[in-house]
Amino acid sequence: MVWTPLHAKIHRTMRSRHLFERHQRLLVAVSGGQDSLCLIKLLLDLQSKWEWHLGIAHCDHRWRSDSQANANHVENLATTWGISFYLETANEPINSEAAARDWRYQALNAIAQANNYQYIVTGHTASDRTETLLYNLIRGTGADGLQALIWQRPLNTGIMLVRPLLEITRTQTQQFCQDFQLPIWEDSTNQDLKYARNRIRQELLPYLQQNFNPQVESALAQTAELLQAEVEYLEKAAQQLREEAMVWGIGYKENSVTLKLNRRVLQKAPLALQRRVMRQVLQQVLPDAPSFEHIEKLTALITAANRSQTDPFPGGAIAQVQGDWICLK
Repeated sequence: MVWTPLHAKIHRTMRSRHLFERHQRLLVAVSGGQDSLCLIKLLLDLQSKWEWHLGIAHCDHRWRSDSQANANHVENLATTWGISFYLETANEPINSEAAARDWRYQALNAIAQANNYQYIVTGHTASDRTETLLYNLIRGTGADGLQALIWQRPLNTGIMLVRPLLEITRTQTQQFCQDFQLPIWEDSTNQDLKYARNRIRQELLPYLQQNFNPQVESALAQTAELLQAEVEYLEKAAQQLREEAMVWGIGYKENSVTLKLNRRVLQKAPLALQRRVMRQVLQQVLPDAPSFEHIEKLTALITAANRSQTDPFPGGAIAQVQGDWICLK
């Protein structure tokens, strides 16, 4: 085995960030592209040091004419490397990026559960992190959206999703694949400019590199890393404040439950924490993720006059000021 600086970097990253334990079962998501091939090669080479059991999972979205050939290509690689292979194929073509991502994570989670894998490992890079930050910034988001793509997070079933390549750029994974002559499967959809992420990758980032900062990918990825730590701190602080301010009560209507927030407690907190508390509260009562407007109109009740109230939120809930309390019912 050839030990490269990239091997050493990933080995150190996994140890310093405690991404994995020894002797664990890792399910590696492999599309066949350069990032996922770089990832599986690195994990294979490090396997003797960590004594992992590795498996490869491939998700066929059925949105390209060559998707079956792509799946066969990845299966052949798994066979060559002597690794268990799992294929999940969509029942019908998935045509949106968001739907494809949701389906892919559900499929990977199901495979991991069924086959006793503790980790799902993906090849997201610093370049992906940069593109996600720019994509969410353009659409409008807070710090949470800007720090998306974090190193690890638990899935619903307790399986851990891990992204070990977040300090590696796409240029580095391409060079690694060339050095080891890894057979990259070129995804034609990566060139399709109807997808916003492709326009960011092919048009916006090169423009920023040429006209503003040649190292813009690394700079923005570092910004996402800083924001991640700050978001974690703010979320914990907001959770503590919410627990101090919130009580559940029985409403006037039979079997109805009212959520109450103590305005005196909330008024002492900075606006950033007030907004986070309101978002956490709305996440409990709304059918979908709350918008900025939803959060703002609930936050405004912290200092509003008695009997002030909101118009109905999605699902019909209304918030009203009753003395020192904001009541959602």
